[in-house]
Amino acid sequence: MIKNIFDSITSYVRNTDKILLALCCIASAYSVVLLMGIVHSELASPRVVLVQSAAACMGIVVALIMSGIDYHTMANLWKIHVPITLGLVLLTFIMGLQRAGADDKAWLELPFGMTLQPAELLKVSFILTFSLHISKVRDNINEFKTLVKLCIHGAIPVLIIHFQGDDGTALIFLIFFLFMMFAAGISWKYIIAALSAALIAAPIAWFKFMNNDQKLRIMAIFNPELVDTQGIGYQQYNGKIAIGSGRIFGSGIFSGDHHYVPEIHNDFMFSFIGEALGFVGCIATLVLLGAICFKILAITRHCNDSLGYFICVGVFAMISFQIIINVGMCLGVLPVIGLTLPFLSAGGSSVVTLYLGIGLALSVYFHNKPSLFAD
Repeated sequence: MIKNIFDSITSYVRNTDKILLALCCIASAYSVVLLMGIVHSELASPRVVLVQSAAACMGIVVALIMSGIDYHTMANLWKIHVPITLGLVLLTFIMGLQRAGADDKAWLELPFGMTLQPAELLKVSFILTFSLHISKVRDNINEFKTLVKLCIHGAIPVLIIHFQGDDGTALIFLIFFLFMMFAAGISWKYIIAALSAALIAAPIAWFKFMNNDQKLRIMAIFNPELVDTQGIGYQQYNGKIAIGSGRIFGSGIFSGDHHYVPEIHNDFMFSFIGEALGFVGCIATLVLLGAICFKILAITRHCNDSLGYFICVGVFAMISFQIIINVGMCLGVLPVIGLTLPFLSAGGSSVVTLYLGIGLALSVYFHNKPSLFAD
């Protein structure tokens, strides 16, 4: 029995994507060190280090378990995971918790003072269901009836999260919906039509639907003089100062002398990296995160079916675009919309969800290895 267990472990290690898993583990360890530096500067509670460490360990274990499960099975179990994740999101409308520094009630309170953000779990569920949907209709994707059904599928989570008040997460859903549609080969005539509709809708959204706070966040990007250092733009203003003060090599993670930036351990982790490790540290961080995204996208080359292909595309889009938007927020070239820096920002729900996505990618890799099916 022991020999069989050992052989199973050996087989798994031989056939899994060890580089992708190692890169994610390095990113999590790096995150814990950064958070320790933030705690050392008394900019966050020591509890964030414990939560991040526990979430990373839990996420790694879950990713390993998921990688051994056939992704076809997980996708076909949508009748189980969709009602659960969607139900938890809808529960926030009734008993949602608003965390400090957030504008929306997107969390559920758990025992021992812990919280859960159901929208994060819904990301993984949506990637599975939409990948399954799009893989079944790929040959007819440019038929109008098919497109309408796909758009309704994509609009459901976007609208629910929007009405929940978390427009940042709703934007991420919209982005990887569009990215997966593009990867499926949607006709350019529909892309041009969608862009034209977006241009027409933009002024309507600006004058009819966006509140004054949202408008000021966007306007502050193009006109820094509008920034109120005690209100709109305060977080972003201080974040840019922190990044600039790091110069080339930074002041050190444990220097104990860092600028105060609201939510520096969360949405503005990149600002702390810039101050503590400088330009060199920022580039190294982006290389690490970029390598994770590249490895996920590289798995698509080994896919024997469209389901695995679209799952990897969805996971890639979820992580890569969140990196781009978060870094853009910290650099002041994009408005602040409350998105974390993947793997590095503090947040138990976010970390576990990222590893769920990695588990899906590893499952696609593991179950498409030629050696597994060879005689």
